[in-house]
Amino acid sequence: MTALRIGEAAKRTGVSAVNIRYYEKEGLLAPAARHDNDYRFYGEADLHRLRFIRMCRAMDMSLDEVRTLLVLDGRKPDDCHAAAATIDAHLHHVRQRLKELRTLEKELQSLKAVCDGQQPRCNLIAALHAQADASLPPGLGSHVKRHV
Repeated sequence: MTALRIGEAAKRTGVSAVNIRYYEKEGLLAPAARHDNDYRFYGEADLHRLRFIRMCRAMDMSLDEVRTLLVLDGRKPDDCHAAAATIDAHLHHVRQRLKELRTLEKELQSLKAVCDGQQPRCNLIAALHAQADASLPPGLGSHVKRHV
């Protein structure tokens, strides 16, 4: 059995040691075995699980979505349905975020159009200061839920 310290596990999985500790704290990864020197040690199953988590996070899945997928073993029809429902919910989130990003893109393009760099004063900076004191444009308010 492979027994790797956290630094080597981080290198082999592409997950930082800080995130490995965090995933343990969040229950996504079982607490690592510890030896007499109190170092954490990780086996092949842990490395696979870390790569799985990294892949899901790279797809912008929330920790709850990752947690849901991790408990499914894929051998039962109900697990397949649960996985599909999780992906459907995530796809809905992605589509909503794309809509928000398109709104943001338009706002940034409008903002950039106010300054051509030829004026004695930067209208872009002035517009940013003005927006800081005004309400946010539609679609960019505090109602936007970050997907963590």
